[in-house]
This record gives sequence, structure tokens and C-alpha cells, in this order.
Amino acid sequence: MKLTGKKVLSFVHHEFEDLELWYPILRLREEGAEVELAGEEAGVEYIGKYGVPATSDLSYGEALAKEYDALLVPGGWAPDKIRRFPEVLEMVCHMDDQKKPIGQICHAGWVLISANILKGRKVTSTPGIKDDMVNAGAEWLDEPVVVDGHLVSSRRPPDLPDYLREFIKVMEKS
Repeated sequence: MKLTGKKVLSFVHHEFEDLELWYPILRLREEGAEVELAGEEAGVEYIGKYGVPATSDLSYGEALAKEYDALLVPGGWAPDKIRRFPEVLEMVCHMDDQKKPIGQICHAGWVLISANILKGRKVTSTPGIKDDMVNAGAEWLDEPVVVDGHLVSSRRPPDLPDYLREFIKVMEKS
């Protein structure tokens, strides 16, 4: 298994895009990574846009960046809630400073925008937030997956296989 011994944190909040949360978690676990979910509160069941639940292992504030090898931000409407927490933005900035893999898909770009880490970066997202990404200083590309160093971004659920293939490659190198 390619990612044995690696530990990944995924953010979660209500109205996450079900596939964009669960597909990456399951693929990374298949490769041997340990994946934990951080939500506003620990032990809370968050419900996705289509009704799939996910229970947080810990709160945003309990998650310590130094304990993780990579970070995932799911899409859906959850990113608009997730980005309102200072501890989330601190985690994103720390992971970026340390050049640890950060994966974001669809509307997850909102979290990276709020963390102010996109200036000069190549990214993609759902076309619906293209202007937000560009206004944050990113170069937006309409591609299934864009890799810019340790930052891996993707557009939407049909792109998940490409997204995870590239995210796993970036994690293997880190």
C-alpha cells in the first residue's frame, strides 16, 4: 500500500458534497493512509447534501497540523461554513507553509481563498467560483485536476478518479 504510515485530515461540516468527501477518504484508506475527520465539534454527525452522514473524530481546534501529512477539503456548501473558523485557516496556512499536500475540490477553493494562499498558484474548481479564485490571485484552469507543487485541485465529482490519482502521487513524494 502506497500510503502506509501517512496520516490525513479532512474537514467536514453540514452539506458537504457526499462523493467529494467520501471518495477521497476511501481511496486514501485503500492505499493505507489513516484519515481523520475534523468538524466544528468532535463526535458530531454531519449530513451531506444527499443525506450521507459523516461523524467527526475531533474538532477543528483539536486537530494539530504537525500530526498530519496531508489535508483534504471537500466541496459542496460546507466550505462556506468551514472557512469561518480561524483554526481551520491556521491549519491550511501551516500545511501550505510546510509544503504538505493540500487537496481541494469544487467549492473547497473558498477555504483556500479565505486562508489567503492562492496568489500566483495554478488551480481549478467548479466554474461557479472561478471569479473568486481569480480575484484571490490564482490562475484558474478548466481541467479535471491541476497540480501546483503540493496543492492539488479538482472541479467536480466526475473528476474524482483523476484528482485522487494525482493527490496520491503528491502524497507519495512528500
